[in-house]
Amino acid sequence: MERSASTAAAVDGLEELMDAAIAAAATVRGRTSPNPWVGAALRTTSGRVFIGATEPPGGRHAEIVALDAAHAAGESTVGAVLATTLEPCCHVGRTGPCTAAIVAAGVSTVGVAVTDPDEHVAGAGIAELRRSSVNVVEGVQGSVVAEQLGPYLHHRRTGRPWVVVKMAATLDGRTAAPDGSSQWITGEASRVDVHRLRAESDAVLVGAGTVRADDPALTVRHVAGADPRRVVLGAAPQGAQLHPCLEWDGPLAPLLDRLGAEGVVQLLVEGGATVAGDVLRAGLAQQVLLYLAPAIFGGDDARPLFTGAAAPTISALPRGCIVSVDRLGDDVRIDYRPSAGEER
Repeated sequence: MERSASTAAAVDGLEELMDAAIAAAATVRGRTSPNPWVGAALRTTSGRVFIGATEPPGGRHAEIVALDAAHAAGESTVGAVLATTLEPCCHVGRTGPCTAAIVAAGVSTVGVAVTDPDEHVAGAGIAELRRSSVNVVEGVQGSVVAEQLGPYLHHRRTGRPWVVVKMAATLDGRTAAPDGSSQWITGEASRVDVHRLRAESDAVLVGAGTVRADDPALTVRHVAGADPRRVVLGAAPQGAQLHPCLEWDGPLAPLLDRLGAEGVVQLLVEGGATVAGDVLRAGLAQQVLLYLAPAIFGGDDARPLFTGAAAPTISALPRGCIVSVDRLGDDVRIDYRPSAGEER
């Protein structure tokens, strides 16, 4: 049974514990894929709080990290309250089931933000805890965590990666000068943010035209993290910086199916205008991040954000919602979610 936020707040301070778990999860984003970036917070009967976050693949899950921290400090976990951003697992994978460890530790109450849609869990973890007489409160900070874990949840529900289309433009929506030069439209803060996006993404997609024109490396240089896998629509020239890469010639939907099956949870589309337009028109994007620089080309011969056919009439104009608008140095980043970017 899912409880309201107000009810959850009255049960052992679960709202505050979940806040700590959400903060912990944010610290490991980009280091856990294809596993979810989960946070946990454990409060013992003495009032001490222990924090855990998912370790890289093969390591401990967030709940175990928190339990181990309490035991290492000499604290009893009998009667403790645990908040975790994702339903605890109940199966044996690279690690043992978290539900068994929680029960063995004597935890009395577990607050869960969202149910894990993975076929190996899908409510079975919560059911296992309840069968073992653990009080489970569902939906604690659920909307916040559903946003934080959005790419993972989408991947597990659809089998495809969460697709982020990233574009940088001037205020009049132009991405390059008439001669094709475009570096740098946006400032340093935006470039660092894009490298963060790459570090959070398992793969990055560009068109062969972009490779020929710009020869991008598509690596992570300005932040800590692993370089994403590179995917090129078409053939990448020999000697291009992004080698080795996957070269793809065909429809986009089968590519997403393949990448999803290979563990790509988030795919970053970095262009160019043809690829971005194709992805949006096909309804394959879940998120668009538009970086706007305080500059104006002032003419129609500068390169546009997208190429290809536009919506033919205003009534056919696809609409979505703007989730956030943030300042990055002198630039503005707009987080837009297309209505067509539903799970498909």
